[in-house]
Amino acid sequence: MFSVTVREHLMIAHSFRGEVFGPAQRLHGATFLVDATFRRPELDADNIVVDIGLATSELNGVVGAFNYRNLDDEPAFAGVNTSTEYLAKVIADRLADRVHEGALGEGARGLTGITVTLHESHIAWASYERTL
Repeated sequence: MFSVTVREHLMIAHSFRGEVFGPAQRLHGATFLVDATFRRPELDADNIVVDIGLATSELNGVVGAFNYRNLDDEPAFAGVNTSTEYLAKVIADRLADRVHEGALGEGARGLTGITVTLHESHIAWASYERTL
């Protein structure tokens, strides 16, 4: 299996509901490194997994929609605990939509999977892996 990973960062504010979150129930900030890994079993006709420039641009667009925002104020997240795991899924699903729309080029239609990892710190991160 071949893979290519591109990276972006994300800065948000949010709060959580539920005793399990302790002090994070209050509004707080979070900064994430966001890695998007694109996978396929065979290289495309150009001998690449995906165009790195297009992958970077599309990841930037997806992440940019949330950057410097209070997710508690975003209608798409009303009533949702925007955990690291949940945000990894949202980003992966939005990237998958962009692959299916052709935004990463025709060669990207051969991709078989995407994994998005949000690094909360150098010692903790969460990922979501999906097929295409």
